[in-house]
Amino acid sequence: MQTLHSGVRGLSLLFTLNWDRLLYFVTIAVALSLGAYVGSFSG
Repeated sequence: MQTLHSGVRGLSLLFTLNWDRLLYFVTIAVALSLGAYVGSFSG
């Protein structure tokens, strides 16, 4: 339980430090996926 708690605390710290970078990558991934999805109808 202690290991799980420290892991979650470390993950939340990492998320706090890198949320903007994470958001950037998620936005690109969503845009690429949406582009592929829309492109699959035209081809």
